[in-house]
Amino acid sequence: MRALAAALPAEDGVAVFNGVYLAVTEAVAGRIGDGTFQDPAAAGELDRCFARRYFAAVDAATAGLRPPACWRPLFQLRRHPGVHPLQFALAGINAHIGHDLALAVLDTCRALECEPAALETDFERVGGVLTSLEERIRERLMPGPDVLDVADPLTHLVGSWSLDKARDGAWVAARALWSVRRLPDVTEELIERLDAGVGLVGRMLLTPLPG
Repeated sequence: MRALAAALPAEDGVAVFNGVYLAVTEAVAGRIGDGTFQDPAAAGELDRCFARRYFAAVDAATAGLRPPACWRPLFQLRRHPGVHPLQFALAGINAHIGHDLALAVLDTCRALECEPAALETDFERVGGVLTSLEERIRERLMPGPDVLDVADPLTHLVGSWSLDKARDGAWVAARALWSVRRLPDVTEELIERLDAGVGLVGRMLLTPLPG
């Protein structure tokens, strides 16, 4: 993430999200050994599986391949002048939480040979870190009250998305996917539908707005 931050222009939409994700990763890593998590090893594995999903999307886009549908809006609109930095940040969070987190839970369960229920407490504690950081992100990237008011389209757009609801949806999706893991056709279809739905939300979050 630091290498990406150094390589990308600050105004690039992927760079905006990358900066947010780096802050989240550093915050979670700083709490791995301080008693925050019930099972630090499992929390660390979940964090690694989660990050690998993001890096896979970046690598695919860099190689000219198609990343998952949830990530395509961000990579396609990353340089659009009508998209505000906060929109880029939320679109990336939407893709990573709404889609990648559910699959990262499955990856972790397979790696540790455990059920999703074994990760639930630490999943919720990671969510607490994310929620506190989301508030800071909105404060840092949202225009000041002298520029923005309740009638501004950006206020309406970013207010229509909720990190808590996305996180809840990711947990439900992870449990559903785990329950059908021995039915590959069903699993594949559910993942495709999840990917497409999260991508649609990302496309709406990145609606270009008047300057």
